[in-house]
Amino acid sequence: MSNAMYNKMWHQTQEALNSLLDKESQKLVEQEKNPVYIFQMLATFYIKYVQIFRNLENVYDQIVHPQKRLLIRKILDGTMGRILELKNDMVELELSEFHYFDDILQDLKLAPQQLDIPIPKYFLKEKIEVIRERKKILAQILADSGLDATSMKLAIKSMPFEEAIKLIQVAERARQGRLRALFMKQIYLQEYRAKQARLLGEKVADAGAAALRIQKVWRGFCQSKRTEREREEEMIFLGMNPPPLFDQVSAAIMQAEKVNLLRSAVQLRHEEGYREALVTIKNHLQQTEGPDIKESLRDQIRQWFIECRNLTGSFPEYPNVEDGGSAMIFSNKTPEQVIEDILASQEEEEKNKKKGKKAQKEEKKKVVKEKPKEEEEEWKMSRSAFLPSMKEGSDVYKDTWMNKDESQNFPQDYDEELIKKEKRKEVEAEIRVQVDELMRQELKNLKLAVNKEIELPVRAGKKGKKKNKGKKGKRGKRGKKDKDLTADRTIESLFKELVEEGLLIQARKVNLSDYIGEYSYLGTTLRHVSIEPMPSLLDVRQLITLYGILPLGSAAVHEKAPLVKSLLLAGPSGVGKKMLVHTICTETGANLFNLSAANIAGKYPGKNGLQMMLHMVFKVARQLQPSVVWIEDTEKTFYKKVPNNEKMNDPKRLKKQLPKILKLLKPDDRILIVGTTQRPFDAELQSFCRAYQKIILVPRPDYASRYVLWKQIIQRNGGVLTKALNISCLAKVTDGFTQGNIVRVVKGVLTDRRIRQQIQKPLTPAEFIPLIAGMNPVYKEEEECFKNWYAKTPLGRKRVLALTVGGREKETEKGKKKGKKERKKNV
Repeated sequence: MSNAMYNKMWHQTQEALNSLLDKESQKLVEQEKNPVYIFQMLATFYIKYVQIFRNLENVYDQIVHPQKRLLIRKILDGTMGRILELKNDMVELELSEFHYFDDILQDLKLAPQQLDIPIPKYFLKEKIEVIRERKKILAQILADSGLDATSMKLAIKSMPFEEAIKLIQVAERARQGRLRALFMKQIYLQEYRAKQARLLGEKVADAGAAALRIQKVWRGFCQSKRTEREREEEMIFLGMNPPPLFDQVSAAIMQAEKVNLLRSAVQLRHEEGYREALVTIKNHLQQTEGPDIKESLRDQIRQWFIECRNLTGSFPEYPNVEDGGSAMIFSNKTPEQVIEDILASQEEEEKNKKKGKKAQKEEKKKVVKEKPKEEEEEWKMSRSAFLPSMKEGSDVYKDTWMNKDESQNFPQDYDEELIKKEKRKEVEAEIRVQVDELMRQELKNLKLAVNKEIELPVRAGKKGKKKNKGKKGKRGKRGKKDKDLTADRTIESLFKELVEEGLLIQARKVNLSDYIGEYSYLGTTLRHVSIEPMPSLLDVRQLITLYGILPLGSAAVHEKAPLVKSLLLAGPSGVGKKMLVHTICTETGANLFNLSAANIAGKYPGKNGLQMMLHMVFKVARQLQPSVVWIEDTEKTFYKKVPNNEKMNDPKRLKKQLPKILKLLKPDDRILIVGTTQRPFDAELQSFCRAYQKIILVPRPDYASRYVLWKQIIQRNGGVLTKALNISCLAKVTDGFTQGNIVRVVKGVLTDRRIRQQIQKPLTPAEFIPLIAGMNPVYKEEEECFKNWYAKTPLGRKRVLALTVGGREKETEKGKKKGKKERKKNV
């Protein structure tokens, strides 16, 4: 796609966003009682924002104009944050982490795949060099300390020369024996055929009959092949089978990838040119326009002095530097407008003095009384931290880019006039600071000369003392809380120590797309009949994106979005919990710290040692954010009763410290604590749920997910899918088995030798069955245990109460009809 095509895509997306912002601003005012209608409204907004986010992410990645990219990035982060806010609202409304939009998608004519939230490429692209350097340092430390994965492999044992010769002789004799056996078999078969011919008597075959038989067989073979080919073509035409060379990378895709690489290089070149232009244009403006700006500011402030003196009878008080100086008064205002504001404020003060205190108290009481009624009766959409920035970005787009003629800017380089407009404000602000200092002194001189006023330094001193006292008190408290135990050490030395102790580990390179699964197509239907469906694997994948990857990847989103400090992944063994932890690190470039009970056993003993370890971990995590702190088998940290064989390891070391750590984490700390567990019922539920803010139940794969898993894992391990291999049969047979089981089975069957034999001997389902039979599945009883445990968690308990006592089922039909009408209007 060309620059013009991406510009067109941006304009279309921006129009869709503007209309959506207008609709949402209308809904902010409206109040609604029906929870089903409210959820459908939120879900519709959520789906539309996801579509806009997908387009904006694509546009931001491909557009090369540096100033457009800055604006798109601002709107992209705003859209990302708004999606997280809407998700949070839906969770609070439905009291469930998982939502199903089957009916809404149908009304909006969208496929479930269009709900997939992409991970912005700039998460890694903009800090690729930092990530590479960090990986290199980590690998070097591991290699020097002998902890590298390659060096930890078992060394090859040396073998005596005589034993090696004996082993070769045994192998050679076995090879010769196999050849001799094959030769003897051929001789035996020849003799057997000769014997049979003598017994039956050799019949002289008719040449014509023989030719006819050969023709018959050959024609039958040709017809069967022709029929098979026609049937295959028909299935391809109907869309039931993929076309030939479907899995191979086409030349067009390869060309598109080359263009993307070239586009990235152009982006970097334009960014560098833009950064240089910012400096050069600013310097040029300071030299050419600086003196004129300085003189006009002085004239403007002098006029303000004189007008205020004429109107009020005294000179005004000059604003402090902390308040913004003269910029506070003259922000986009002329001196005449400033004077009008002064007169208006004086009139308002006089009116307020005339009002009695009783009337004000009565008004306050009325407001206080009315508010609870409104909150109890009607639901109102919560205020968004991202809507103002999105509206501001949309306004900039309308004013600057919507109707801009770019026919003269074919290479899409920076716009000099826009830089001048932006830098002119910066130059004016810098000069205003200098002018304020001069004009403060001039005002003092005027007061002395005209009014003979003398400022009292004592009052100013007292004010200053009061302010300083407050600040000192705050600093003192903060100093006690954030006492730096390693003030004399560098981050590099702490990083090295944590790596050597095994607390900072190297994350495996696993992308989120490697977590294979399928959508749940019956979620809404099951909920309508009061059956709570088990989440699908793609539902879990989406939650990992929303709660883990997006906030960690963007600092702007993390600061304002609903804060998720800790995340718990609970599910049976083999469902991919550990893989998801490594995925979060891979997609965001985060460091991975391992504070599992087994990993910290015996390290930094004692209370002081534990304090030092946690201080080091979180100090490095803050400095090198984003960071993920992983606690594997986290139920051990919250054991109800510690088993006798684990008492020596003291698995509950972190139990008291973890809530304290969570309190200290702030919105600007991009640190996520992730716990994984396969036995959550062994932990104390109350303290467990207090430590983990979000709990995600990771289920075993359903039939649709197993079908996709078998297909993709076989292909990724070198297998070829043929008609002899019935994937549907394998998916049905492996009900209850996890992704880990399926991966082990496929790797066990597809050895190098078996991969080479596939041309003559295609894969069949029977080859996978023996290995599956030797593994233990996840039984329904175990799955029910997880569901029952989740129902006891705070959110699960609220969900159960809402379904049983809340009586939401009565309002379902009414809300659904109303929601459909709204969506039809939107469409």
